[in-house]
Amino acid sequence: MKLVGIVGSNADKSYNRLLLQFIKRQFNQLFELDIVEITDVPLFNQSNDQTNSEPIQRIKNKILQADGVIIATPEHNHTIPAGLKSLLEWLSFNIHPLENKPVMIVGASYFSQGSSRAQLHLRQILDAPGVNAIVMPGNEFLLGNVKEAFDENENLKDQGTVDFLESCLKKFLRFIQVVSVLEEPKKAQPEPEDLYATGKIDTTVEGVDMYADDWLEQAAEKVNAVEGDTYVKLDRGLLTVDQLNMFLASMPLELTYADNNNQFLYYNRTMPAEEMLASRTPGQVGNPLAKCHPESKHNNVSWVIQQLRSGAMDVFRVNVPTHGPDKYVVHNYQAMHDKDGNYAGINEYILDLQPVIDWYLEQTGQKLVGDVDAVSSATKKGANEEVDAVSSATKKDTVDAVSSASIKG
Repeated sequence: MKLVGIVGSNADKSYNRLLLQFIKRQFNQLFELDIVEITDVPLFNQSNDQTNSEPIQRIKNKILQADGVIIATPEHNHTIPAGLKSLLEWLSFNIHPLENKPVMIVGASYFSQGSSRAQLHLRQILDAPGVNAIVMPGNEFLLGNVKEAFDENENLKDQGTVDFLESCLKKFLRFIQVVSVLEEPKKAQPEPEDLYATGKIDTTVEGVDMYADDWLEQAAEKVNAVEGDTYVKLDRGLLTVDQLNMFLASMPLELTYADNNNQFLYYNRTMPAEEMLASRTPGQVGNPLAKCHPESKHNNVSWVIQQLRSGAMDVFRVNVPTHGPDKYVVHNYQAMHDKDGNYAGINEYILDLQPVIDWYLEQTGQKLVGDVDAVSSATKKGANEEVDAVSSATKKDTVDAVSSASIKG
C-alpha cells in the first residue's frame, strides 16, 4: 500500500518530520511512505492563483496516486501552522485531491498534551467543503514532550509508544480498505495540458512570438545566447557549442526536447525533413506543441504528457511500422526531471532498431523464426494494419505524439 506523509511544518528542524521519518523506517514492511515537504508552498492568496505552480502540482499528484495520507502537524498557538493551512487552502481552491481520500492525523509537540488542539482544528478543516477528506475517527496519536522522545538515532525510545503507534497505523490501513469499499472509486482526472504553452516558467523567453519562423534567432538574441567556440561547462564535461552540436547531431537517433511548459525547443538532426524518421523543420522550434500537431491529435498528445508529468509512466514507447519492412522504428517519450526530481519536460528519441537487431542476429547466429515476429510480437501478416497505441488510428496516419506532424512512411 502506498501512503503520503505530509510534514506540517516548514521549519528546518521539525520533530513532526522526525516522526514521519521514523514511521517510514519502522513500518516499511506494512506500507510504502512518501514524505513530502511544505517548505516551498506559497502563501495562499486567491488573487494570485498559484495552483499550477510546481510545489502545489507535485503534492497534488502525489496525493492522487496514494492510497491514503498521513498528516503530521505541530501546534502553534492552539492551531496548525500557517504553512500547512496555506497548503490545504491551495488543495481546496481550484483542485481537490483530498476529496474522499483517507487521512490519518498524527502530531508531536513540546508539551505533555501533544498537538491535541491542532489536531482537532485540522479535523475540522479536512471536513470542510472543498477539502472533503475522510479522516479516520479516534485513534489520535499525540506525541508529547517530544524533545525527550527520540534517542540519538532518531528512533522513539518508549516501546509502549511504538506499539500504540503501530496499532494506530494498522487500523488506518484497515480504514483505507473500508473506505475503498464504501466510496465508489473515483478515477483521478489529471489537469488538462496547455498545449498552447500560454504559461510561463523560469526558462521561458518572453517577448518573442512562439509562432515566428525565426523564433530561434530572435530568442537567442534576446537572451544573449552563446554559440560557436564558446565553452559550455556541463555536469561531466567541458565542450564548445560547436562540439556540443556535433556531438548531438552524430547520435544514431533523432532527439527532440519539449519543456514542461509544452514548448518545442530543440531537435538534433540537420537532414531534410523528408529524410527523417519523424519530420521536423527549423521553423517549428519555439512553437507550442499544439502547433506541431493536427488538432484531432491533441487529446492523444495530452494523454502522453499527462502520464509522464504525473509520474504514472517514466517512458512511453510505440512502434511505427509505416517506414517499410526493412525498418523497426520506435518512438520513445522519456520524462525528464531536474536535480530535485521535478518534471522538466520530454526527451523524445526515435531510432530504427532493425540495424541493431540484424547486427545482434549476425553476431550470435540466432534467427527470427515462425509467423510471429519474435522482436515485435506482432503477426507479420497484419503488420501494415497495426493500430497506433497512442492515437488508436491505423499506422498509415500515425502522428508523432509530442513534436511533429504526420510521420512520413
